Amino acid sequence: MPTAPHIALDSAAPAAVDGRHIRALTFQSVRMEYLRRVLGELSLTAVGHRALVVGSGRGLLARGLARLGFETVAADPSPAATALARGADDGLGVTYLTTPAEELDLPDGSFDLVYCADILEITERPDAVLAEAARVLRPGGALAYDTVNRTPVSRLIYLGAFQALPTTRIMPRGRYAAHRLRRPVELAESLDRAGLSAKDVSAFKPRDVRSLVRATRGRRRGTLTDDQLPELVEMVLEPGSRPVVTYLGYAVRRA
Repeated sequence: MPTAPHIALDSAAPAAVDGRHIRALTFQSVRMEYLRRVLGELSLTAVGHRALVVGSGRGLLARGLARLGFETVAADPSPAATALARGADDGLGVTYLTTPAEELDLPDGSFDLVYCADILEITERPDAVLAEAARVLRPGGALAYDTVNRTPVSRLIYLGAFQALPTTRIMPRGRYAAHRLRRPVELAESLDRAGLSAKDVSAFKPRDVRSLVRATRGRRRGTLTDDQLPELVEMVLEPGSRPVVTYLGYAVRRA
């Protein structure tokens, strides 16, 4: 009888299934596509500006922003994730910090762009996260994010398939909870309380949900590697569509 895979976040162990890293890999292309659109709408150039990724994990998104030309800081509460991010750095000059999203150890008004990744759907204190993001943004700066809607389908996937179902589980139990999944209208209210004006919400999803199931099961069985998953899952933006599971958005800090 095959041994069940070891579920462990921020782990470099070859046998570990790290759902957080899997998520970052499969979201990377759609995150970057959305950010390019946001930068175009705001007429914000990367060169000469500073970006912060909150909840940066192994630093994949931070390195993507650095390649665009931003001076980039990657912040994560996990020392293990920070160490893995530093180890994966390829000379782009990203600064890696270990600090919680709710209490960033960074100066006021020091960034032009902040991206909240892998944080809004797990924090118990979304208002604190967004207040800190707003604090470190300059007036007129942009906060971008992605998160998980609270719907019957999202509960089935994030609370069931990703956390409980033996054949597709990739996350530790308790990583996600229904009350920490937030609807766009709820997040817009939190953004407003933080002094941020919501500008957009855009749904995104796998091009074919069956590919997500096959990829997840293959990764658990060890027949697929992490690096094979993005092409197999192929996340796509759906601007204007109601987000059934995941969505991206951005807001601008008011003066």
